[in-house]
Amino acid sequence: MAPKKKEIGYMNKYVYDAFLWTFSVLVELFFREVHPRGSWKVPKEGPVLFVCAPHANQFVDPLILMRVVKKETDRRIHVLTAEKSMKRKFVGTMAAASGAVPVGRAMDKTKPAPGKIYLPDPINDPCLVRGVDTNFEASDFQIGGSLVLPKVNNVAASAEILAIKGPEEIRLKRPFKGGIAMQQLTGRNDMTEDGTFVDGAAAAIGPAPGYEGTVFKIAPKLNQTEVYDAVHTVLHRGGTIAIFPEGGSHDRTELLPLKAGVAIMSLGTVASKPDCNLKIIPVGMNYLHAHKFRSRAVIEFGNAIEVPVELAERFQAGERREAIAQMLETIREGLISVTVTAPDYDTLMLIQAVRRLYNPKGTKLPLPRVVELNRRLIQGYTKYKDDPRIIDLKKEVLSYNKQIHALRVRDHQVQYARVSVVTCFFLFWYRLLKLAVLSIFVIPGTVLFGAVFIACKLYSNKKAKEALAESNVKVQARDVLATWKLLVAMAVAPLVYTYYVVGITWLYYYNRCFGLLPVGWSKRYLVLAQVIIYPTATYAALRFGEVAMDIFKSLRPLVRMMNPWTANELTVAQARREKLAERITDIINTLGPEMFPDFHSKRVISDPFAQSPPSTPPRQKFIEEAEKEAPQPVESYDFPASPTSPSSDRLGLPKNESYADLANQDIFSTRPSTPKRHHSRRPSDGFGQGFQLKPFSTIGGNLDEVSKRIKSGMRSRGNRRSIKPIKRRNSL
Repeated sequence: MAPKKKEIGYMNKYVYDAFLWTFSVLVELFFREVHPRGSWKVPKEGPVLFVCAPHANQFVDPLILMRVVKKETDRRIHVLTAEKSMKRKFVGTMAAASGAVPVGRAMDKTKPAPGKIYLPDPINDPCLVRGVDTNFEASDFQIGGSLVLPKVNNVAASAEILAIKGPEEIRLKRPFKGGIAMQQLTGRNDMTEDGTFVDGAAAAIGPAPGYEGTVFKIAPKLNQTEVYDAVHTVLHRGGTIAIFPEGGSHDRTELLPLKAGVAIMSLGTVASKPDCNLKIIPVGMNYLHAHKFRSRAVIEFGNAIEVPVELAERFQAGERREAIAQMLETIREGLISVTVTAPDYDTLMLIQAVRRLYNPKGTKLPLPRVVELNRRLIQGYTKYKDDPRIIDLKKEVLSYNKQIHALRVRDHQVQYARVSVVTCFFLFWYRLLKLAVLSIFVIPGTVLFGAVFIACKLYSNKKAKEALAESNVKVQARDVLATWKLLVAMAVAPLVYTYYVVGITWLYYYNRCFGLLPVGWSKRYLVLAQVIIYPTATYAALRFGEVAMDIFKSLRPLVRMMNPWTANELTVAQARREKLAERITDIINTLGPEMFPDFHSKRVISDPFAQSPPSTPPRQKFIEEAEKEAPQPVESYDFPASPTSPSSDRLGLPKNESYADLANQDIFSTRPSTPKRHHSRRPSDGFGQGFQLKPFSTIGGNLDEVSKRIKSGMRSRGNRRSIKPIKRRNSL
């Protein structure tokens, strides 16, 4: 009897948890901070389809998502993983045991095809492709497959085959997009950047004279029926699936077009079981320098998207294209709400510079607020980028960036221009001494782990070059750097530590480590001590090294401020920064309310829990007039009682929130505060049913403003007291 075939997506919970715990240690080492936001929006039960973007890393993205979801909701995820990655022995074995669903990608199976292709009539019939020395009737060419053009600027255009007309003629489902693709297929340059031919181009119908076409590749059509069936099975059982709908990892600043697979999976699940109550959760994978060691990340969960049953019925009835397009657009809008995307890298750098300069409160913003501020600034820039004020401001910001780059200082270090030379002198030596002390902890671990660092860097750079050569969407292949740094560290670190343990143990028994150690130590305890000391020293080097590196970077501007020839340059940069920050604040406060109805003059980010005061019953005319003359009370925001669940009616903040900054809960909290229950008895005064969280003050530290508001409140109180006798007389 033939053995039973293993179910696709089968999950061993024990392997899953062990795998996740092991790699979570690596995540803790690689990232300085991973902050979940909005995790309370994830359903605790029922089928959930996590749709994640942008896909910055093929290994780290799913690992972080699995870790956050397990920690916040205690749910396990079946991740859709590229079949190419599953073929790696260790990663593939562990991923398969953890419930990963392998998905074949046509681009992974792309191969060169003989001959060349061109467009014989690019203006009137851009879907018609003709070949030279080709054989389109060969088995490699299939209806539903794709023609892929050579990469230009690390981008390769592709188009799907609709029909094969003969060995030298193919009809496409849709024409190639973009001016570069049209130039490759016609040899002409009389077209715009998006591939539209300019006026007068219609006189020349075909390609450029003498043009023989361009080389190309062929990508096959894949049958994903088994993948869809496995996804439907998991979701019908009430499980969770995670998919990265862009189709592959990349290092672009914008979202790539979403593949239709995510819409087919969601619509097919609901069509086959309309009462399954499937929820689609958009997840924003927001990284700050994802490829760099000790970077930071915010994983943001959006509002749940429900699949309309009517749309699923249309999908099943044959209106597949319209249903898929509508579902994809809904998912895309959900992803845009939780991601930070820019049209290009230069725009992203501009927005980050503006964000640093615009800080109404003058304080260090929490990481999730930084992400939200970037998102809103990009939205505003996209809308007003043609405004003359924005164009002029952009020039000023770029010029300022060039100035501080020439000074070899960072924006936050320009503040040293305010410090006197004497203060700089003592601050320099204090930090230098602090750096020396920290080096005592950093150097041993760096020496021990140096070989691992070197191996990670060299091998990850090699893999990045290989991925860049194979990919059609990568720009610098930075998305694969973090993956290979983690994998290499996981493989090389144990080897390096084992080498140290064996070497030191042998050296001790050979000459007691050159006579430095006493006689009589047990081999067992010597090995155990080394196993503990080496990882501890490495971890200490990482943590202390972060602080030491920050101190080291701060020494240069201090030296420049003590130098009379360069101190004036920083002073000029500081004055320019203050004027530029004031100008940015004025423009944002002017244009912000036009775009965001909930915009406040002191902040770009709104209070999502802010409520308008309840309407009051009609009053007598003379009372209304009296109260209109009285000064208005200070504006404040009332936060509603937090939503509760039957299983969690306790006062306090959830485990992934902090009391350190209560006023910022609306920005970076991962879920609304859930009330706690006292362990000894239930309170009867109403606190057991929830509490209201209010800002302590809306004043940014201005004492004059405090005095004015106190006086205003006292006058308002006096006016109310004078109104009370009038009310009593009218009641009589």
